[in-house]
Amino acid sequence: MNVEYFSRPLADMGTGLDPAQAPLDYALSWLVYVFVQGKFWILFSLLFGMGFALLDERARVAGTDFRAMYLRRAAGLMAIGLVHALLIWAGDILVTYALGAFVLLLFRDFEPERQGRWGAVLYGVPALALLLMGALGLSAGPEAAGAHDASASDAARLALEKVRRAEEIAAYTTGSWWDAVQVRARFFVDNLDETLVFEVFAMGVFLMGAWLLRSGAIADPDAHAGLHRALRFVALPVGVALALASASVAVRFDMEADGARALLAMSLMLLASPLMSLGYLSWTLRALQAEAGARVLGALAPVGRMALTNYLLQSIVGTLVFYGYGLGLWGHVPRRWQLLGVLMLFAMQVLASRAWLAHFRFGPVEWFWRACTYGSFPPMRTTPVRSP
Repeated sequence: MNVEYFSRPLADMGTGLDPAQAPLDYALSWLVYVFVQGKFWILFSLLFGMGFALLDERARVAGTDFRAMYLRRAAGLMAIGLVHALLIWAGDILVTYALGAFVLLLFRDFEPERQGRWGAVLYGVPALALLLMGALGLSAGPEAAGAHDASASDAARLALEKVRRAEEIAAYTTGSWWDAVQVRARFFVDNLDETLVFEVFAMGVFLMGAWLLRSGAIADPDAHAGLHRALRFVALPVGVALALASASVAVRFDMEADGARALLAMSLMLLASPLMSLGYLSWTLRALQAEAGARVLGALAPVGRMALTNYLLQSIVGTLVFYGYGLGLWGHVPRRWQLLGVLMLFAMQVLASRAWLAHFRFGPVEWFWRACTYGSFPPMRTTPVRSP
């Protein structure tokens, strides 16, 4: 999902598909938009919520101070996220997760069902409100949708956005690493409000993940067969239908010229994404219950155990391939080759993760994060090193 925005301004992230692509590249972008975009951060966020619940359960059994431990864990993730956002790539999501980790502690003592309800409310209510606003705006007709006159403040905002976009392109195409750092820092500050809005949706997903784990639906899918049938055969098809409806409304968004249509399309996709993600999750669990599926998916386990390290490595590789202080391929790689490059890089990461974990217990960033969590550096090697 991220590869597109190593070669395209992050300022364009909310504008939808690039219409200037060749037909094949546009078709691939459309498939990614409908079936991938907005779905896989939700899967990762569900796992984040499950991790919160699992650590909490372990702490309760062991009688340890979970709050202090989890605050250290959140602070460590915040440090990693800030390094990533400022020094490597501006499209970071780790800071959002770290902020959410602090808030999750407020929901720690809620019953699983209450956590799930709160998760659905935090995600669903804003998405439904946006859907209603978009539908009302579109039903009022194009005259009403674009009736307001642009104020001086609107003009100033649009001018600043154009300047920031131009600065981003210049820094990433021809600038030095330090030029890119300065642009990343401005982008981080300028988008704090959007980060906080996104945080509400992320918190909803975290709590849904915590509920899924605490309810037993992940550890024992057979005991929750009804839920998983609903996720696979109801939630997923409904989610796909909503995603296709969204794509039929718009895949290119211009909030100034046609804000109601853009808002309707984006809100439909917001509602589609968690339904599809939960369906993906349930089908993955189903596959893991079969011997062949467990064997195939098990081959990916090492890269999953090093997810944080591999995420950062993807950003390092992406910026060094596309940015001016690297190979400078910004704007020169069609979508088809971007996606092929992603598959090649991921295959290499699967092999490298497997080789690394044959000798070490954790990925390097996971090892640092674990040290932050528990206040001491754990042994790194799988077996003690013998003295000569």
